[in-house]
Amino acid sequence: MRVLHAYKVYLPDAYGGIPHVIAMLARLPRAKFESFVLVARAFGLRRCVSIDGAAVEAVTSLGTVFSTPVAASYPFVFAQQVKTMDIVVCHAPFPLADIGVLFGLPRRTALIVHWHAEVIGRPLLLRLMAPLVRRTLVRADRIVVSDPAMINNSAFLRPHVSKCVVVPYGCDLAYWSTLDGLQRAAADELRKKYPRLVVAVGRLVGYKGYEIFLRALQDVDAQAVIIGEGPLNMELKNLAKHLAVADRVMLLGSRPSDEVKQYVYAAKVLAFPSTTDAEAFGLVQLEAMAAGRPIVNTALSTAVPHVARDGREGLTVPPNDAPALARALRRLLDDPELASKLGSGGSARARAEYDQLLFLQRMQTIYGEAAGQRDLRA
Repeated sequence: MRVLHAYKVYLPDAYGGIPHVIAMLARLPRAKFESFVLVARAFGLRRCVSIDGAAVEAVTSLGTVFSTPVAASYPFVFAQQVKTMDIVVCHAPFPLADIGVLFGLPRRTALIVHWHAEVIGRPLLLRLMAPLVRRTLVRADRIVVSDPAMINNSAFLRPHVSKCVVVPYGCDLAYWSTLDGLQRAAADELRKKYPRLVVAVGRLVGYKGYEIFLRALQDVDAQAVIIGEGPLNMELKNLAKHLAVADRVMLLGSRPSDEVKQYVYAAKVLAFPSTTDAEAFGLVQLEAMAAGRPIVNTALSTAVPHVARDGREGLTVPPNDAPALARALRRLLDDPELASKLGSGGSARARAEYDQLLFLQRMQTIYGEAAGQRDLRA
């Protein structure tokens, strides 16, 4: 079966949760699925490449407005490509793919909407795209979400609950639960250098809550590392200086996964201080859990606090509450027994619920069922 994954950006122009999930899905068994990826450039001219065996077309983009590529050709390329596909997977939210669906899909082509997150904080964009999103959901054969909370909290999804399937994301446990000799030595050196290390990983954007994290660090005896890049880099550096924590905070930018893993293993705790429901899940939580590290996350109405649960795999605090975040971090840094207990709980939960192989098996079944039912209708 030929499968087209449609989203706004992809490797190597952009990294992050959704591109990472698409990359996992594009590696489904090639004996059954031939994967294609259609995206836009972050900025630049059309480019066609092969990544891990999947053909990737990134159409021309003039930049980004409201987190959406300015890529006028995207819906037309989408409409052309779907003609030869057995399955189309729209990774939402992405309005240009919804416009492409408006142009029409062959009756025999199954449509799966992988609903990664709601559109948060952009009322004008939401009003403009709402009719298109609703039309896409009507046409969809399956709607995949990572947590039941996403259905309950979405006015878009509630009318289509019968189509919704809950499939939590997965993590490469074989990778994140082990260190080779060189990685272990590097983690040990970091641990000696930073004995009370707190790590945060993610793009430097507003909803990740790094401003709150820096304010919390004023009242925490710890060293902190933030790994990721984004538009708030200089603003966060200036804030760290203003708060007089710059000598204890390192903003490292993007780092290879091997280096990220070394910092995670060196850390006493992973901070995940996201502030809005734009944070739908948090794949980095799975990676830290696989590494046996406790997590401090926030009580969002998304999957975030259901992944690392309060008192079981981590500590959950109210979003936008720097004092509460500081108290939770201090509690784990000052109580190694509690930190070890929560870290062990996270490791066990990752093995039981969040193995990447389990995620891919579930998605393979959904793709096959959707395509089979569409064949019967056609």
